[in-house]
Amino acid sequence: MVSRRSWVEQIMGLPISVLARGDGAESLRADAAVREVFAELTEVDRVFSPYKAGSAVSLLARGEMTWDRVDPVVREVAERCAVARQSTDGLFDADVPGGTWDPSGLVKGWAVERAGERLREVVDVDWCLNAGGDVLVVCPSGEPFTVGVQDPRDPGRVVASVPRIGGAVATSGTAARGAHLYDPRTGQSVASRWLSVSVSGPSLEYADVLATAAFVAGDDWPKMLLAGYEGLGVLADGNLSATAGWGRL
Repeated sequence: MVSRRSWVEQIMGLPISVLARGDGAESLRADAAVREVFAELTEVDRVFSPYKAGSAVSLLARGEMTWDRVDPVVREVAERCAVARQSTDGLFDADVPGGTWDPSGLVKGWAVERAGERLREVVDVDWCLNAGGDVLVVCPSGEPFTVGVQDPRDPGRVVASVPRIGGAVATSGTAARGAHLYDPRTGQSVASRWLSVSVSGPSLEYADVLATAAFVAGDDWPKMLLAGYEGLGVLADGNLSATAGWGRL
C-alpha cells in the first residue's frame, strides 16, 4: 500500500492543506518540508494581508509607508502585478477603488507556488497543496492526483475533476467570499451570470491571475486565457462551459 500523510493549517484566513503520497510521505524530510511551506506562507500573510494592521499593504494604504521603504519582496510582487495587468488587458488590477493597492489576487498563487519549491526537494513523494481551492500538484512518480472543482452552489459537491501530474488549478468566483471582485473598467463590483471560473495550467500564480481576470470578463472569459491554460465556467443555472482543451487535461 502506498504511504500517505496529510497536514492542514489555517493561514491567510483559509485552510492550507498538504497531501503527501509515496515512500517518503511519512519521513522527517517530508514533515520538515511541509513545516517550511507553512512558515513561508505565514510570513507572506504577515507582509501582504490587507487585514493585518502592520502589513506592508496596510501601511501603504494608510500612508504610513512609502514605496521607497518597502521590502524588496513587496516591490517584486508589485512588478508581477503590473505584468499581470498588462497580460490581462487590465482586467486583473491590484490598484483598487479608493486609490489603495491590494495584490491579494496574485499573492496567494505566487506564494504557494514559491513555497512549493520546498516540496519539490523531496523527490520520492507526490504532493498536492491546496490553498482554499487553489491547488498545486507535484507528482514525480507520474501518477496523477485528481483535483475536484467545487460546485459554487453547493460546497459539498464537485462539478468536474481534473487529473494532474503537475501544474495547478485555480478558481475565482463569488461562492466563498461573495461579491468581493471588482471590474477595473467600471470600478464597481463584478455583476455576472457566471458563478465561478476555474483555470488549469502550468503556473498557480498565473492560473490564479487568469481565473480572476476571466471571472471579471464575464461571457468573454475564454479570451483571457493564455497559451497552455484551459478553463471551466459555471453558470448560475448550473450549466458548464469549458474551453476546447479542458477535456484533454
